[in-house]
Amino acid sequence: MTDVIVVGGGPAGLACAVELRQRRVSDVVVLDREERAGGIPRHCAHLGFGVRDLRRALSGPTYAQRYVQLAERAGVDIRAATMVTGWSPDGSLEVTTPESRESLQASAIVLATGCRERPRPARLVPGSRPEGVLMTGLLQQLVELGSPGIGTRALIVGAEHVSFSALLTLVHAGVKVAGMATELPRHQSLPGAAVGAALRYRVPLWTRTALTEIRGLPRVEEVELRDLGTGRTRAIACDTVVFTADWIPDHELSVTAGLELDPGTRGPQVDTALRTTHAGLFAAGNLLQGAEPADVAALSGRHAAAAVAGWLNRGYRSPDRVPIVCRPPLLWISPNAVSDVAPPPRGRFVVRSSTFVSRPALEIRQDDRVLWRGRLRKLVPGRSAQVPSSWLPRVDLEGGEIEVSVPGAG
Repeated sequence: MTDVIVVGGGPAGLACAVELRQRRVSDVVVLDREERAGGIPRHCAHLGFGVRDLRRALSGPTYAQRYVQLAERAGVDIRAATMVTGWSPDGSLEVTTPESRESLQASAIVLATGCRERPRPARLVPGSRPEGVLMTGLLQQLVELGSPGIGTRALIVGAEHVSFSALLTLVHAGVKVAGMATELPRHQSLPGAAVGAALRYRVPLWTRTALTEIRGLPRVEEVELRDLGTGRTRAIACDTVVFTADWIPDHELSVTAGLELDPGTRGPQVDTALRTTHAGLFAAGNLLQGAEPADVAALSGRHAAAAVAGWLNRGYRSPDRVPIVCRPPLLWISPNAVSDVAPPPRGRFVVRSSTFVSRPALEIRQDDRVLWRGRLRKLVPGRSAQVPSSWLPRVDLEGGEIEVSVPGAG
């Protein structure tokens, strides 16, 4: 019997494990399906990792290695190339390695399995099925391995932060980028991202533009784009298509465990301490919502560790909870349940919207009471807006669900 098993060796899982050891939890095991722990940052060569949690700007590989080193020095047992395939009837984890299969039991389990981008089939893009259709993660791995199969001219689908990260990866690999296409009226990254891409790399950004067909065999030869305003179509020559963003949590273990999922995030429902609906089972990082930066995920892992340590020390039952629901145009809020007045990670909630809204008035209600009302700077699809947690003491834990809305918007 292990004290704590953390499933996932990315920033959230490793940060959680390190914090658990610092809280004097003696036996902490991290299971990771990859050959090396560290998560997605291992494949992101650009700077910008670690500002919030490690107080320094690092490249992705350096950031990932730093967490692996911190975990090893703390005495965490990291087991790479270890796939968790399911649950045994007694609640233990079924684990497969290249050498064997076994069941592992723990007093507490933390799911930190992260998220992934929706692949082409889930986006229902018609056309042929050629080589050269990639997701951002696969692109980054191929570039890291020096693969010759990346192509010479690419189209990027999406205009979020990670889309511009894919642009940098392609440029680093010597691939010409034909353009970026998004169905939204503008990009979702930092204000100067599109201008910088156009000026420095001569990459156009086509807004309100949908990818309607991929053509070519055995490799991509061209794509068809449709202007959503005029309906006109045009063909763009390229040999690579990179689908970015449109995140979904890696929630298979959450589903098979029978956890209650949040309909907005599609990850497990958690309270502000990151407790799931099963006692002794916690969740952290981008499994809860896709996708926050790596250092935000790491801070989520640290936050979960505090609740896990409390569970081990006191063994309290999982408290009753009040769910939080969102109304359009809001898609979700995280955390998405309240069971006590404990603050959420970083002392704030985060919300996402399906549309751009400038200076929205946000309202949080329970039954006929307003718990909080305030104004946010803006709402941007694919980016989180922060909501304070000062209203938590006003929640009636025996009352109805909590509703978050933008009055007058829909």
